[in-house]
Amino acid sequence: MSQPSYELLPGAGESPVILHVPHSARTIPADVRAGIELDDAALERELDHITDAHTAELAEAAAERAGVTPWRFVNRLSRLVVDPERFPDEREEMLAVGMGAVYTRTTHRDVLRQEGVDPGPLVARYFRPYARAMTEAVAGRLAATGRAVVIDVHSYPSRALPYELHGAGPRPPVCLGTDRFHTPAGLAEAARKAFAGCGETGLDSPFSGTYVPLEFYGTDARVGALMVEIRRDLYMAEPGGPAGPGVDRLATALAGLVDSVGR
Repeated sequence: MSQPSYELLPGAGESPVILHVPHSARTIPADVRAGIELDDAALERELDHITDAHTAELAEAAAERAGVTPWRFVNRLSRLVVDPERFPDEREEMLAVGMGAVYTRTTHRDVLRQEGVDPGPLVARYFRPYARAMTEAVAGRLAATGRAVVIDVHSYPSRALPYELHGAGPRPPVCLGTDRFHTPAGLAEAARKAFAGCGETGLDSPFSGTYVPLEFYGTDARVGALMVEIRRDLYMAEPGGPAGPGVDRLATALAGLVDSVGR
C-alpha cells in the first residue's frame, strides 16, 4: 500500500475555512524517484525551486492563532509526484511547459521525466485519491456550516523562473489569486486588509486562479476560494533556505484572514 499523500487536520466544527497547503513537501517515494531523470544533487536543487517551503508551518501557526480554528488539508508529498492543483487532462495550460498533473520538465525546462511517459498510474495512485479526499473535506464543511472557504497557501520566488507562463507581470509581496465565480469581492478585500501590514497586495499576477474541487467548480457558490501567494523573500532565504522572522507576521495576517471570513 502506498503511503498517504495528504492529511486532513480537523478544525472547529463551526469553521467553514479550509487552509489548503498543496506544495509544501519535498518527500518523493522511492519508486516514484526511480522515474525521475535528475541525479540526486540536481533533484535537490529542483526541490529548492519548486517547493513552497515552510507554508505548512505557516498554516499551522495561523491555525493556532485564529480565534476559531480552521481545518487544514496538507499535501505530504512533493508536487513532483503529482501536482494536485492541475487539471488532469488537456484543459491544463501548464502542459505547454511540461507541468500538467505529472511533470515532465523542471522549473528551468530541463527534462524531469522521459517524454511520452504515461501519467495514468501516478494520477490513479495519488491525484485522484487526493481529489476525492479534498472533495469530501469541502462537502463536510458545507454540511456542517452551509458554506466552505478554501484558502490556498502558496509561495513564489522573488524572481521569475523559466517555467512561468505569466512571469513578466508584477510580483507583489502578496499575490491573491481569484476566480470569477468562487471569489466574492468581500473575500478578496478581507485578504487585502489582513495582509496590509506585509506590503503591497496584488491580484492575479504572477499567478491567478483558485483551487476548488471539480464537483463544486463553477456550480456551487457556497464554496468560496482564494489563493494566497506569498513572495518568498518576505519570510525565507531563497531558494529552499531556512525560514526567517517574516513567518511570524505572515502567520498573524493569515489568522486574521481566517477569522474575518470564518465568522
